[in-house]
Amino acid sequence: MKNNFTVGSLYAGVGGICLGFENAGFKLEWANEFDKNACITYKKNFKHTLIEGDVMQLNAKDLKKIDILTAGFPCQPFSVAGYRKGFEDSRGNHFFKILDFIDEMRPKVVFLENVKNLKGHDNGNTMKVIENEIKKRNYTFDHAVLNTKNFGNIPHNRERIFIIAFDKDFIQNNDFEFIFPEKETLSKTINDLILKEKVEDKFYYSEDKYMFGMLKESVTNKDRIYQFRRQYVRENKSNVCPTLTANMGTGGHNVPIITTKFGFRKLTPRECFRFQGFPDDYKLPKISNSHLYKQAGNSVSMPVIQRLASEILKNLETAASQKMKKEKSI
Repeated sequence: MKNNFTVGSLYAGVGGICLGFENAGFKLEWANEFDKNACITYKKNFKHTLIEGDVMQLNAKDLKKIDILTAGFPCQPFSVAGYRKGFEDSRGNHFFKILDFIDEMRPKVVFLENVKNLKGHDNGNTMKVIENEIKKRNYTFDHAVLNTKNFGNIPHNRERIFIIAFDKDFIQNNDFEFIFPEKETLSKTINDLILKEKVEDKFYYSEDKYMFGMLKESVTNKDRIYQFRRQYVRENKSNVCPTLTANMGTGGHNVPIITTKFGFRKLTPRECFRFQGFPDDYKLPKISNSHLYKQAGNSVSMPVIQRLASEILKNLETAASQKMKKEKSI
């Protein structure tokens, strides 16, 4: 039995969540994104409706109802790197905006993604509020922190929390629990994702750069990725890419560094997208590299989403099948 379950995506970014769900067999109905440059990238890769602008200005009544609501909502209020204000921060109100969509659309599944620190923020109180608000709407509530290198077969150390909630009215199983995928063995290496050819000169560090001596001394292993830290170079000894961040797009030397037979250089935007699991046929527009770096750092790891979406689909199809059998027997 084939079901064409539909997805609506809030805080869509460049579409990492959307692509993961699409690859798993879902139909994308609409998405919303505020950042105008992320919208340029998104529209280059998807054909469905993209509503550009502030989610706070959206009225859920104006949008087509969907089966799955996804939201990689702003992580600043819950991030170690942020101000740790949680719901006191105005950006924390985004979660309550998501609740408006849940109340209006009553999706079969709510899929939320955030930084792993959400779990411990404010001694766990922030997470308690999220859990209570979702549960009191008669949804299940399951969550897990997954690392890209363990669940996406991508050599990228990236831990994120995923919250998955099913409408109990649809599942019709009081004991239902979403089972997260099993860890898998990492078979890809850094070198599988690094471009083999010489890239544009602007990505290389030439001898006239003040940190060249430090790079020459420290960046010695072609199987490793390095980070420049003002006065020293840090080697990632776990043979994976360190967590890519949005501030890669803020200039300086925030982009991870590698050595190749052509010299020392930064990862290119394409390589950063590869480390987030985007395929090479995912189109990168002709906008500044700083925007592309920011987009890659802000994105989710697409293969992790695809695995989760595939599990969600199995559960939805089982529930739909059982519901149909029940209706036939009445």
